[in-house]
Amino acid sequence: MSMSLGGSSRAGRVLGPSLDKIIKNVAWRKHSQLVAACKSVLDKLETLSDSSDPNSSSPVFGLSLSDAEFVLQPLLLALDSGSAKVMEPALECSFKLYSLGLIRGVIDGKGMIEAVCKSAGTGDDGVDLAVLKVLLSAVRSSCVYIRGECLVHIVKTCYNVYLGSVSGTNQICAKAVLAQIMLIVFARMEEDSMEVSIRTVSVNELLEFTDRNLNEGNSIQIVQSFIYEVMEASEGNASPVVEVPRAASKGDGKTEVDNGEVENGTESSGESVIREDGFLIFKNLCKLSMKFSSQEQSDDLILLRGKILSLELLKVVMNNGGSIWRTNERFLSAIKQFLCLSLLKNSALSVMTIFQLLCSIFMSLLSKYRSGLKEEIGIFFPMLILRVLENVLQPSFLQKMTVLNILEKMSCDSHIIIDIFVNYDCDVNAPNIFERLDICRTVNGLLKTALGPPSGSTTTLSPFQDLTFRLESVKCLVSIIKSMGAWMDQQLIIGDFSTPKSSESEISTENHAIINGEEGTIPDYELHPETNSGLSDAAAFEQRRAYKIEFQKGISLFNRKPSKGIEFLISSKKIGGSPEEVASFLKNTAGLNETVIGDYLGEREDFSLKVMHAYVDSFNFEAMDFGEAIRFFLRGFRLPGEAQKIDRIMEKFAERYCKCNPNSFTSADTAYVLAYSVIMLNTDAHNNMVKDKMTKADFIRNNRGIDDGKDLPEEYLGTLYDNIVKNEIKMNADSSVPQNKQANSFNKLLGLDGIFNLVNWKQTEEKPLGANGLLIKDIQEQFKAKSGKSESVYYAVTDVAILRFMVEACWGPMLAAFSVTLDQSDDKVGTSQCLQGIRHAVHVTAVMGMQTQRDAFVTTVAKFTFLHCVADMKQKNADAVKAIISIAIEDGNYLQEAWEHILTCLSRFEHLQLLGEGAPTDASFFTTSNIEADEKTHKSAGYPSLKRKGTLQNPAVVAVVRGGSYDSTTLAVNTSNLVTSEQMNNFILNLNLLDQIGSFELNHIFALSQRLNSEAIVAFVKALCKVSMSELQSPTDPRVFSLTKIVEIAHYNMNRIRLVWSRIWTVLSDFFVSVGLSENLSVAIFVMDSLRQLAMKFLEREELANYNFQNEFLRPFVIVMQKSNSTEIRELIVRCISQMVLSRVNNVKSGWKSVFMVFTAAAADERKNIVLLAFETMEKIVREYFPYITETETTIFTDCVRCLITFTNSRFNSDVSLNAIAFLRFCAVKLAEGGLVCNESNAEGDSCSAPVDKDASDGQLFTDREDHASYWIPLLTGLSKLTSDPRSAIRKSSLEVLFNILKDHGHLFSRTFWAGVFSLVVFPIFNFVSDKEGADSNNDEVLQASRPPHPDVSAWDSETSAIAAQCLVDLFVSFFNVLRSQLLAVVSILTGFISSPAQASASTGVTKLVRLVDDLGSRLSEDEWKTIFIALKEVTVSTLPRFSKVITIMDGMEVPEVSQASPDLETLSDSGLNNNDIGDDTLQTASYVVSRMKSHIAMQLLIIQVVTDIYKIRRQSFSAYIITILIEIFSTIASHAHQLNSEKVLLMKLQKACSILEISEPPVVHFENESYQNYLNFLQHLIMDNSSVAEELNIEQQLVGICEKILQIYLNCTGLHNPSQKQSSQPVLHWILPLGSAQKEEMAARTSIAVSALQVLGSLGTDSFSKYISQFFPLLVDLVRCEHSSGDVQRVLCYIFQSCIGPIIMKL
Repeated sequence: MSMSLGGSSRAGRVLGPSLDKIIKNVAWRKHSQLVAACKSVLDKLETLSDSSDPNSSSPVFGLSLSDAEFVLQPLLLALDSGSAKVMEPALECSFKLYSLGLIRGVIDGKGMIEAVCKSAGTGDDGVDLAVLKVLLSAVRSSCVYIRGECLVHIVKTCYNVYLGSVSGTNQICAKAVLAQIMLIVFARMEEDSMEVSIRTVSVNELLEFTDRNLNEGNSIQIVQSFIYEVMEASEGNASPVVEVPRAASKGDGKTEVDNGEVENGTESSGESVIREDGFLIFKNLCKLSMKFSSQEQSDDLILLRGKILSLELLKVVMNNGGSIWRTNERFLSAIKQFLCLSLLKNSALSVMTIFQLLCSIFMSLLSKYRSGLKEEIGIFFPMLILRVLENVLQPSFLQKMTVLNILEKMSCDSHIIIDIFVNYDCDVNAPNIFERLDICRTVNGLLKTALGPPSGSTTTLSPFQDLTFRLESVKCLVSIIKSMGAWMDQQLIIGDFSTPKSSESEISTENHAIINGEEGTIPDYELHPETNSGLSDAAAFEQRRAYKIEFQKGISLFNRKPSKGIEFLISSKKIGGSPEEVASFLKNTAGLNETVIGDYLGEREDFSLKVMHAYVDSFNFEAMDFGEAIRFFLRGFRLPGEAQKIDRIMEKFAERYCKCNPNSFTSADTAYVLAYSVIMLNTDAHNNMVKDKMTKADFIRNNRGIDDGKDLPEEYLGTLYDNIVKNEIKMNADSSVPQNKQANSFNKLLGLDGIFNLVNWKQTEEKPLGANGLLIKDIQEQFKAKSGKSESVYYAVTDVAILRFMVEACWGPMLAAFSVTLDQSDDKVGTSQCLQGIRHAVHVTAVMGMQTQRDAFVTTVAKFTFLHCVADMKQKNADAVKAIISIAIEDGNYLQEAWEHILTCLSRFEHLQLLGEGAPTDASFFTTSNIEADEKTHKSAGYPSLKRKGTLQNPAVVAVVRGGSYDSTTLAVNTSNLVTSEQMNNFILNLNLLDQIGSFELNHIFALSQRLNSEAIVAFVKALCKVSMSELQSPTDPRVFSLTKIVEIAHYNMNRIRLVWSRIWTVLSDFFVSVGLSENLSVAIFVMDSLRQLAMKFLEREELANYNFQNEFLRPFVIVMQKSNSTEIRELIVRCISQMVLSRVNNVKSGWKSVFMVFTAAAADERKNIVLLAFETMEKIVREYFPYITETETTIFTDCVRCLITFTNSRFNSDVSLNAIAFLRFCAVKLAEGGLVCNESNAEGDSCSAPVDKDASDGQLFTDREDHASYWIPLLTGLSKLTSDPRSAIRKSSLEVLFNILKDHGHLFSRTFWAGVFSLVVFPIFNFVSDKEGADSNNDEVLQASRPPHPDVSAWDSETSAIAAQCLVDLFVSFFNVLRSQLLAVVSILTGFISSPAQASASTGVTKLVRLVDDLGSRLSEDEWKTIFIALKEVTVSTLPRFSKVITIMDGMEVPEVSQASPDLETLSDSGLNNNDIGDDTLQTASYVVSRMKSHIAMQLLIIQVVTDIYKIRRQSFSAYIITILIEIFSTIASHAHQLNSEKVLLMKLQKACSILEISEPPVVHFENESYQNYLNFLQHLIMDNSSVAEELNIEQQLVGICEKILQIYLNCTGLHNPSQKQSSQPVLHWILPLGSAQKEEMAARTSIAVSALQVLGSLGTDSFSKYISQFFPLLVDLVRCEHSSGDVQRVLCYIFQSCIGPIIMKL
């Protein structure tokens, strides 16, 4: 033939050579028609060319419709010839026509495809392959769309090739072609388009579960090449894509599926033709997979292979399915209706391949379509997975390995794990899949598998199989916890970058999907819209979960004790408290025991009865047949066995039925009796124990006359009888398969009882027998019933907090599995998996902040390092060390308290490394040994390397070799029990294992501390300090590894932000303090030196003003300095601080505070060299670096002052003290000169700091601000306190310096600031005055308890008091204009001096008060004068009650009786009493009273003197009010003196005591005379100086009254007047007796005052004398009568009579 064979058309060029070959191969005689047809077509083709009409309806490209049918006719005849030689060229031609796109259009009926399908099954392998090739190319071609029946016919043909071919290669090829067709059809269905990208099937993966045995050498490669050839041949043809009708038309006919079974085509549902055909193929595949052999042909292996093939194709479809299966309700329903039913039916088969396929399909459903299959997944998971997983003793190896592989794949998808928890465990209406069915139960099942069969149990597993199970289960557990961590990390990253939730969109995998679904699986994110609302919050899910747990608790309690259960649910507000709500709960809640419900409804208690009525009333029996109604009523509970309970329930039922159907019966009684009869009939008919069954006639007879005496129709009763007998009345949950009671209750609670009946179906042989039809039907009904309920809503969550609750549920089994495997197994893979799992678990628990769980995992891996017992170490323990290092590096930010375990391991690891290298232990540097021992240590600086020589019996090595527990911080060294050489060699070998871990990894952890976040670094430092403390406190082997690391990390992290560094240093500071106070001096010195290095480095950094970091950094020096008992440490600290300050003085800011605190502690030290060393530095600081002190913070100046004041208290050298005071003066000068830099006002200044007083600020060098006050006040208060120093020189110096400072620089202070100065500085100096008064009062109380007095001794001497008072008055006078508001306080201080028992102090007070008044003079206002005199009055009055308490002390003392007839005190000396008659206590008390009385008298007289002197200064300017105060003062003192002198008994006791003690008596008479004398003088002067005031106040009358009082006292003294003597009209006999000596002395003392009184009276004017003569004339008469009065009195008296009284008489 020529090259132009077939003509110029494209179709001709393909058809020509093929027809020519057919002509050559065909038998001409037998197939003459074929030959003729071929020749005709060849001739025709020569004349044809390609048509230019692309829209032609011709099935062949470029040809007309008639020409196309003509040229294809030979191919149809050839395919029908039955000859392989003829068919092969025809098939090859057909392949080319389809692959090149020359055949086009929609194929839905007879034609070439049908002819090709019919050509299969000839038995020729080549023809079968060619048929498969043509069919695949036809389906693949985008120019041809094969519809409905034709597409199903193609699938059937491929099925037949697979099932009927003898060649293994052909079978594999048929399966691959089918799989490829499924990919093509469903890829187009997804996109609803012919133009889609289609992946090529992987033959090797297709044979994952079956047909591996068909591989004949290189059959897999051949088939793979075959598929590639067909798929590539169809790529790139230029023919136009066929136009597919958009909607399926009605009545597409019927589609033949298999063996004559017909499946009706679906009518138009609005879907496109492409999707309709895809739906049809899927449905038919599911039906093919559900074909079961009949009982006659139970061994139909072909049917079994077809079933398996169908399941494999369904697996391909599901693995490569896209979003259409989730978004399109029709396709999702197809999965539920057809695929899930297929899984359900096939789950009862025991064929391993089918089980594997079911598991694989279920995994696809779970990973990709779980959002729409919530209920179905809840059923299939226990059916396929848990049932096998939990079988530990007698499992099928392949089954369990399949399950484990599925679980591993599932656990690798983190979203599956999370979604299951959210949608089952947290859904109130869903079963607890997470806890009871899925993850947690899965984890527990994996734990059981990992632990293996229990010891002593019988198992069918070989050791290899058991080991395989263990390793795989551990691998699954690792995957689960790893996926949790991956999901957590993903969510945290999303949260960090604020990625919106919409980013979790659907991922297209058009070009990446593979058959087994391991890669490119499409995440199932088509979730319920509520997932974008608040329901995604983890707290809401956990709340729902908690609600559900509580709800199920109530259900469980109800099933045991119904009344208690109802009470619990009502009290916990899980259900309402009304009968209607309880009835609704009983009717609609799953998991309730139906028998218990019946018993509860039949109870006769009031509430239960109401619930039963509400329960029955909730049913609507309208238009229901009676039998149907009672069946409907009894489906929700089981009738109780007690007749009375049944009676109550049936009675209410009958009432309700009649109410719903009022025309059914005459009365409710009829319904009641009939209901009872029906129940009895049901029991009789369906109870196997009843032998004689009730007949229909019996039933009719039993119900005669029940309708109000009438019979019900027999037809009605007969029909009712037939329905009951044929169909038993039973509950919904009843099934035909008996169940274990306990399992039944559990499964009913979860709604899974029917499922487990199905999967527990026992089969003796692996036959494809169908499952129980009733169960399947029941479960189908459950699917349908639940599909429309709210619990089908699928939720998603992005809040990582949900992970916390998941981990809480399964961390325990995981920990047990990992730890047991690590402990018992030495398999490297298994232990490696366990360590990896622990690492992931630590990551999850640490990030989630689950402290208990995190610490448990970290502790586990730490214990398995075996660093505490190296002799038993293995490779897995070395791997554990690596794991713990990895944990530290990867999850350091979240370890918190767990750092302690990790750092403990690192410490032990370093210790072992040192021992292995033969280095000396740290303890050798810390032992306090003598010089010889030190020399010996230096000579043998290291041990011989243990790795070279294992015989060295060193105590430290021996202790490590012997080992200890993980928790022991030290290893007891018992040198008496040496280890053997074998033990030592094992120890050295194990040390070699640790060589795998270099020092770099160890140090890397500490170097990476710079990368830890702020919280983590603080936790890291805390843990390191704790470990270091444990190391240093070891009594036998103290170590400094962690201590050196602390210094390192402090260097590493010193550049962190200040806030973080401050927190770090808070921890380190406490640590340095603790170690610095260690009893081990070497350790303390080491740590202080380390601290010094850190401080020097830290001080290199500049600090801004008003920060406090330097102070915090140096605080450990302060605390150790204050608390350390070691002289060496204290001296070292002083030297360190001195060096730091003097070398870094420019950078010191807030650090000054700590510096001064250290020097303050040093100033109070007991060692002289420390004091002098500190003062030497202090002196240099103040002299040379004073401007730096307050550069940043004003309170530092306070510390400087406090430090200098402490130096003033030094008892070693007075020069130090005086120099310190001089420095204080120097500081004041600097302050006054404005030599301080005040950058910021101190908000925490002293309380005395006052605001600026603008009126008093003239001439100030700077304004009076708070920082100004905070400088001055500490300095001044320090000096103020120093004035109470016991050393006189210091006391005087501080007084002088203080008041000189105030005097020299007081002009800088405002009035308000002065007020603060006086309040906090000046007045506290004189607190001893009030303290003394309090001490006196206390002593009074002591003496009242009859204890000897302890007189107060003031720390001040008289000279100091005088200086202080003088300075106070001078200062007050100098700044009176500013300080006048302090007048009262100053006067109070001076009056306090006056009231002092010390005569010198009292004199000082008098002098200074008078001087104060004198200096101020006219500057005092009227109110200020009042203030002074009121103060004097108050001090006068206030001392009287205290003194009264003093003199009452003598009341209880025993004294000799004094005779009334012998009043002379001198007679007491003759009574024979001596010192022995009066006790020592009495004498001491009397002495104290005498002393106090003398002081008191002196004080009162001084007050009189002060008042008199002040009055003389300003006598004419006082107002009447002030005069009144003065009069009250004089009157009070005079009255008090007279009262005191009238205490005769007391005075006699004191006279006797003074006589015995040989001390002078108190001047009581003198006191009285002086007080009255001054009183008289004051009144006289007042009358003369200020007559107007005197007249206003009637002073003259008061003067006369005082004179009368004085004369009366004088007369009493002479014995003439007895106050107790009553007036009588009877004459009295008077005896003239001589006066005693004491009376004579008193009378002599009182003579002068009597004379003065008489003189005052005599000086009165005539009118005044006449006015008052009647008052005092009787006294004058008595004086005349007095025989013992002195001559002076008589002379003045004579004068009065002559000069005053005489003229008056003469006028009469």
